[in-house]
Amino acid sequence: METLAVIRHPLDWLSSWYRYRHREELIGQPNSTRNLSFDEFVLEFCKGTPASFAAVGSQAKFLTDTEDGPGVTHLFQYENQRGLIAFLENRPQRKIDLPLKNVSPKIDLSILPSTVSKLEKSRVEEFEMWENAAYEAQFG
Repeated sequence: METLAVIRHPLDWLSSWYRYRHREELIGQPNSTRNLSFDEFVLEFCKGTPASFAAVGSQAKFLTDTEDGPGVTHLFQYENQRGLIAFLENRPQRKIDLPLKNVSPKIDLSILPSTVSKLEKSRVEEFEMWENAAYEAQFG
């Protein structure tokens, strides 16, 4: 059996969580990001045990099997939608249309270079998993 997963760039993934937790229905809840900047959210995520608003898990851990490698057969970078769709279309030999859905609102995602550097150093495994995701050259 073959399995497939898609992994987002760590900053893109975090921005999605930040925007999701920024929505009005979470105002006043412990996991709301409404009164925080994206920079503050990322800094909190970098901590060993982040506050609930930044406790979003780990893509790398979710996708890692017990042998410390990807637990899926095919791992695509989210940014490679063209390659992913080509790969999927090749399986059943039919055209696939993936409309854009569940899009978070656009908000300020300013982040300091020092915060990005801290994220890269504190969550190396997130960046390594994303960088090592097969770009599936024959389809990308």
